[in-house]
Amino acid sequence: MEIQADINGDDIAEAVPVRMHAADFLRKRCGLTGVHIGCEQGVCGMCTIVVDGVAVKSCLMLAVQLDDCTVRTVESLEENGGLNALQQAFREHHGLQCGFCTPGFLMLATHLKNSGKRYTLSELREEMSGVLCRCTGYEGPVRAVAQYLGDQMIDDGLPC
Repeated sequence: MEIQADINGDDIAEAVPVRMHAADFLRKRCGLTGVHIGCEQGVCGMCTIVVDGVAVKSCLMLAVQLDDCTVRTVESLEENGGLNALQQAFREHHGLQCGFCTPGFLMLATHLKNSGKRYTLSELREEMSGVLCRCTGYEGPVRAVAQYLGDQMIDDGLPC
């Protein structure tokens, strides 16, 4: 099937097999290897991308579902050849170690910021629990995303 999509600002038109996963399409056909594949069951969140403004797990989508969509992967985040504010926050708060889960966290956080919704720290932790991390203990990523969300955070009295 022929699909057309805006992927990281590039108009892509390509024929894809109807059963190809979106994650495989983005990695193998588009060369966007920041889309990590972990469990292939939608549990780990490593493959999180933003489709039409919503964070989705690309291993649970078919490439044909990207037709006529705006897709953003972690590769879209850099600004002027450098880190954007979210990536810088991860750096400042030691929000990554091995880095395998980082693209999932970054794309989830991008969605949270763009949603405009306000979050308590408890709600933020719940949102972020959809991306599994075995290295950081979540404290660094949570602090980084809380900083990035800034005035979208509601003080619930919990220490960050």
